[in-house]
Amino acid sequence: MTIRGFTIDGFLIALVLVVLAAIALPGPGATGGILHMDAIATYGVAVIFFLYGLTLAPERMHAGIRHWRVHVAVQLCTFVLFPIVVLVLGTPFKSFIPSEVWIGFFYLAALPSTVSSSVAMTSLAHGNVPVAIFNATLSSLIGVFATPLLMAWFLSSSGVGMPLLPVIGKIVLLVLLPIIVGQIARHWLYAWAARHIRAIRLADRAIILAIVYNSFADSIMEGVWAGHDVSIIVSIVVGTIVLFFIIYWLMMIPCRLMGLNRADTIACLFCASKKSLATGVPLAKLMFGASPALGLIIAPIMLYHFFQLVIVSVIANREGRRAVAEGR
Repeated sequence: MTIRGFTIDGFLIALVLVVLAAIALPGPGATGGILHMDAIATYGVAVIFFLYGLTLAPERMHAGIRHWRVHVAVQLCTFVLFPIVVLVLGTPFKSFIPSEVWIGFFYLAALPSTVSSSVAMTSLAHGNVPVAIFNATLSSLIGVFATPLLMAWFLSSSGVGMPLLPVIGKIVLLVLLPIIVGQIARHWLYAWAARHIRAIRLADRAIILAIVYNSFADSIMEGVWAGHDVSIIVSIVVGTIVLFFIIYWLMMIPCRLMGLNRADTIACLFCASKKSLATGVPLAKLMFGASPALGLIIAPIMLYHFFQLVIVSVIANREGRRAVAEGR
């Protein structure tokens, strides 16, 4: 859907509809419900990462590998700067929000960058696409282990604790192994995957929607949202928007200090400021299991995903028009 040059991602609309469906009809989507969304969500995690491995093209990373300064800046921002900013800004306010939302904000900070939208927006803005491909892909691979380790540290320091070894075991079995199998299968299924890339993306997004529906349905059935009003949503919205702009502005500093050209700066800013919902939702299912509070925990990444797309779309369109006007 396009409104005055701004394209609204159909997946965002589907996310809103799924949450509304969980509010209106939580029973069918809850764990043990007639739709068996919990089973789809559990085993669908492996399918998501198998498809990721199947469509991951290592050869596309080669062109951007030599821009090591950009890669270091992006990865440090993704896995170091983001958590530090959330801790510094959020700690004074954590007593005013539910503990699950506070966990959700740090979980958002611990996630890798998103792949598809970072590359698409960098291309739209006439930035360095190979650099975006390399960084977004590298971030996703690092995040398989960095995200659980960061969360284990955060939860243990908060007195909650997370059984790290069982979580790592699940991640190896349901994330790392499917990625490896997908890469191996790529030798035989590359042509098929290329022909059916749209169907693969639809399947990937359908599983994510199933996990979201199941998570919110469980939260509603357990009464997790009962003690909260619309103010908690407003707080998360404000927090995610403020977080995005702080990270975006902070990353301009190393871009200028390193003397990056316009194309590399765009790739750096777009990759460093984004977080992956596609990785965040299935990983949350593995790390937090069937917790009825999962809906609250993933709320920050869902809203951040929405606003990062909206804000970066505006920036990318503006930069793209400027590049065309300047003949770049």
